[in-house]
Amino acid sequence: MNPEIAPALEAILLVADTPVDAQLLAQLVEQPVEEVENLLHELASEYAAQGRGFALVRVAGGWRYQTEPAMAAYVERFVLEGQAAKLSAAALETLAIVAYKQPISRAQIAAIRGVGVDGVVRTLEQRGYIGEVARDPGPGQAVLFGTTPVFLEKMGLDSLADLPAIAEFVPGADVVEALEHGLRVDEGVVEAIAEDLGPEELERQREELEARDAAVVDLTEHRDAPPDAPEGSEHVEVEVFEVVEALEVGADPEAAPRSDVAEGNAAPPEGPGADEASAGPGGPSAAIDPDRDRHG
Repeated sequence: MNPEIAPALEAILLVADTPVDAQLLAQLVEQPVEEVENLLHELASEYAAQGRGFALVRVAGGWRYQTEPAMAAYVERFVLEGQAAKLSAAALETLAIVAYKQPISRAQIAAIRGVGVDGVVRTLEQRGYIGEVARDPGPGQAVLFGTTPVFLEKMGLDSLADLPAIAEFVPGADVVEALEHGLRVDEGVVEAIAEDLGPEELERQREELEARDAAVVDLTEHRDAPPDAPEGSEHVEVEVFEVVEALEVGADPEAAPRSDVAEGNAAPPEGPGADEASAGPGGPSAAIDPDRDRHG
């Protein structure tokens, strides 16, 4: 083999921005793909044996130079000084879901995480870590997301098959049992609280809760009444509100004051001028027109 082939491959990989496929390298140096692959493996082994601060690795289906993982602490001091462009925990969780469940829709991601993911998905798309890979054939044809070569490059993976098995991150049965045991309520504590309150107090609180639940149900039914509900429904709704408020403050629901204004029965005015004020037009309380008096 031409002695210039190895230096030529090194020079090409040094100026490349992304991993370069072995087939393209073979075309550039005009050598068979198998020989180029073997030469690249030899160079990688040579660098590792020499203990260099860089390595030649196969990533995202191509070859590239990258720093040796053991030198990460020194590289971070130079690269990350004063920078804080890190992915949030929510973004990392979403990226992991896409990596292991792809292709996956936005709604499926949200269902797994239990929260909205629009902003996080948009961030990952802008960073180039995920992208649209297909469309769901079902109703709506939702966009299906998957990881990109940039994700493989950043993670140092040759393909998705190199992702660690998800079973490695699942806790064992003993850990799950311990977590469930920690969430269980101690029956002894419940019995002690019931004993302190006494049967009469427990019964009273149970009745109050049942009365409150019934009042809330009635309130919901009247609130959801159709627009053509019969007259008096507003009056019933006001009464339900008053019952709920009375139960919350511990008062007697029957003693709760009613809103006369809401019922449409305004209280008659009291006092010496009550009769005049209640009279209709032309009655004692009719306004006197001064112009009429002036002109006779």
